[in-house]
Amino acid sequence: MPVARPESSDARIIAHVDMDCFYVQVEQRKQPSLRGQPTAVVQYNSWKGGALIAVSYEARKCGVKRSMRGDEAKKVCPQIHLVQVPVTRGKADLNIYRSAGSEVVSILSKKGRCERASIDEVYLDLTDAVENMLCNTPPESLESIDEEALKSHVLGLNKDGSDIESGVRQWLIRRDADHRDKLLACGTLIVAELRIQVLKETGFTCSAGIAHNKMLAKLASAMNKPAQQTVIPLSSVKELLGSLPIKKIKQLGGKLGSSIESDLGVNTVGDLLQFSEDKLQERYGGNTGTWLWNIARGISGEEVEGRLLPKSHGSGKTFRGPQALKTIASVEHWLNQLCEDLSDRICSDLDQNKRIAQTLTLHVSAYKSGDLDSYKKFPSKSCPLRYGASKIQDDALILFQAGLREYLGSFRVNTEGSQNKGWAVTSLAVSASKIVAIPSGTCSIAKFFHTQDPSCSSAKQSHEQIMQGSVPLLPLTGSESHSVVVPTESQIGLPETEYSITMSSLNQPEENLKTWEDQENGPMKYSCNQDSLIQEAHNVLAENKSPSLPSGSRSCLELNQTELKMEHSRTEEAKIGNLVSNLERQQQKRKTSKDMGTSSILRFFKGRNNSSSQTLEHGDTRILPSSATESVSMDNFLGQDSQRREAWKYRNDEIDPSVIDELPPEIQEEIRAWLRPLKRPSVPKHGSSIDHYFSPTKNT
Repeated sequence: MPVARPESSDARIIAHVDMDCFYVQVEQRKQPSLRGQPTAVVQYNSWKGGALIAVSYEARKCGVKRSMRGDEAKKVCPQIHLVQVPVTRGKADLNIYRSAGSEVVSILSKKGRCERASIDEVYLDLTDAVENMLCNTPPESLESIDEEALKSHVLGLNKDGSDIESGVRQWLIRRDADHRDKLLACGTLIVAELRIQVLKETGFTCSAGIAHNKMLAKLASAMNKPAQQTVIPLSSVKELLGSLPIKKIKQLGGKLGSSIESDLGVNTVGDLLQFSEDKLQERYGGNTGTWLWNIARGISGEEVEGRLLPKSHGSGKTFRGPQALKTIASVEHWLNQLCEDLSDRICSDLDQNKRIAQTLTLHVSAYKSGDLDSYKKFPSKSCPLRYGASKIQDDALILFQAGLREYLGSFRVNTEGSQNKGWAVTSLAVSASKIVAIPSGTCSIAKFFHTQDPSCSSAKQSHEQIMQGSVPLLPLTGSESHSVVVPTESQIGLPETEYSITMSSLNQPEENLKTWEDQENGPMKYSCNQDSLIQEAHNVLAENKSPSLPSGSRSCLELNQTELKMEHSRTEEAKIGNLVSNLERQQQKRKTSKDMGTSSILRFFKGRNNSSSQTLEHGDTRILPSSATESVSMDNFLGQDSQRREAWKYRNDEIDPSVIDELPPEIQEEIRAWLRPLKRPSVPKHGSSIDHYFSPTKNT
């Protein structure tokens, strides 16, 4: 759905840079002998020579088109060189093209805010750069102008067929030009310089469009190719749009464009000028109507997003005709291939860019036997993404099975094995989205929880923690709430007790996390399970052998590292004796400290009553964790020995309601359920039996 955005009152200079036959150029750089030769890049499937995805300009001159198959292209141009896209896991591997595109982006981004729209096209907001150039070195002050800039195509210039370069030179250095045109002239010089730099550093040519907004810049870049640039002054916009077909505009190439042509009887963008904004809003809604009214006048307020990295990662494959997948086993096979590819990409993104993907989505196209139009109805399914290829594969299969049940209209459909109920899959795609950057200074995903890992010091360790401590799968309801499992003891040195924290999302604002930490003037702390260490140390002393520390305990011992380190000259028995002494002393401090290791939600209540009895009296409402017969104690929540802490109980009037409102919604609901008064037993009132309704017979 198009979005109507008001255009900025200040003039902007936007450039759209589009690489020329980019896939072919990448292959020609790998094989220089292909330069100047008719060349095409074909897809990995072998049917009729494969589909052409890029055709060089030399091959186009021979009549080769992208819509052709490889065999047809050879008939049209026998000397054509067909280069196959690399194949990995049975599908196209575009990594070499993505990497080559990144080389170009790194050069272009030096001059302004850069938005990578695809592998081979980029938007640039050059407003700041041209303003600076206009103030310091305006075009009229330049002694010479680069030849590449003089080759620019300025729309509306040199209509009489006079010398083009001379006309462009005069247009660039005009002193009487308005401010907007002067900015465009500076943008023309900057883009020409960037294109030359891209050619020198990468060997790739590109075309560009320079205008006052993204829509016009994209139209301009396609007007003169290859290796050229086009400028659209504000005075030439009406002339350009007056003859431009409706479907040439982005977002009007599909159903909306067809609807406009048929409903309004228009063919060009300029034809929309005859309709008022109210008329367009009445027919297409307020937002779309305003957007169409703006487009007809060349107005677009869409900003260039400062994005050098993709917003999502995806991997997909189509299965046309007889290749359609008709069994669960075949679907599972290809899902495994796609998920491995996706896993590699998100792990690479994590390593290189320190970003985490949060959502896994499955897209499927399918049809039912006898219903060829039903492929549009297969539902897309999403769930929280868990890092690790096998986990992604498992979750993707679950998503497919859920979607298939819904697609076939029965939740009793057997989605196991190879049985087929008259369906066939024509395409599969998995994507990872909602990618967020790991906050600066974070050494592991444990940053999202309340504990900190002092031993974490490298990006590699962060990667391993994310791979091991991942997000569990939620019900397929589209909910954005995530249940996050705290990483294991070996990752962040927590005790053997398992903790679970519920958060609204991995990128929960830090101010929300602060609410948890401030409840008792500090973050939650965990104490180590030292009883087993002490007992084992005593056993070791008795057996005169070195202790074997359980997993997850080393981080706790490091807290007293200075006390545990002994000189190498001492005997093993003395070392262990000192260890036992330290652990016992630490345990004693922990027993007398005030709620330092509490991870229960009871820590949020401001009142405590240690003298409460262990039984629930009739008519007395207290908070119970699960049932009215269960006593609330810290030992129940932490799974610890009842002798280590006193039991706590709370009455309704001891609980601060404002504290409950600050808790996460899931905990609020649980607490309020506990706070509801227990239902009193229904005791028959005196005289409420059936005999009460019959009056005794009076003796007269």
